Amino acid sequence: MNVPSHAGGQLSWPRWAYVPGEAGGAEADYETLDMAKALVPAAFRGFVPARHPALRYGLALNDRGYFWEAQEVLEAVWAAAPQGGRERILLRACVHIANANLRLRMQRSRSAARLFGDALGELQALNSRKVAAGGDGFVESFPVAALAAQLQAKLDGPELSKADWIALGAIGRS
Repeated sequence: MNVPSHAGGQLSWPRWAYVPGEAGGAEADYETLDMAKALVPAAFRGFVPARHPALRYGLALNDRGYFWEAQEVLEAVWAAAPQGGRERILLRACVHIANANLRLRMQRSRSAARLFGDALGELQALNSRKVAAGGDGFVESFPVAALAAQLQAKLDGPELSKADWIALGAIGRS
């Protein structure tokens, strides 16, 4: 999947997936990530559009196994999301999930379980928030209940392993 930018170009995938502390590992591909983060405005007005290229790219990075990179891009979108908005809560859950997926890759299952639990807590908090009227926002197009059920199933199962990572882009694409 290539995600279109505002200028009609395309965002490329990072040249490698960065894993902190990995022996012989290179630094993160900041140049590629900076191009995606440059698409994020200083602040979104009202809501985060579901089809915003940086958002979609961050979700797709997670699905492709670029967990650290997904977290970086999604954090940039989160920082620009309206204060107190529902998108901020959902984005925080997505950041937790990308971070948990990274922990699974690093074979830190307890840390991953804690982060998945944090993400589930965010999704539960999201359900208690008042729904804003109108808009093509990220929250309105994202199957929050399906993601919450998937998180709960992972947390109710046996100890997590690398195979238990959670995709976001496939769930969030409309």
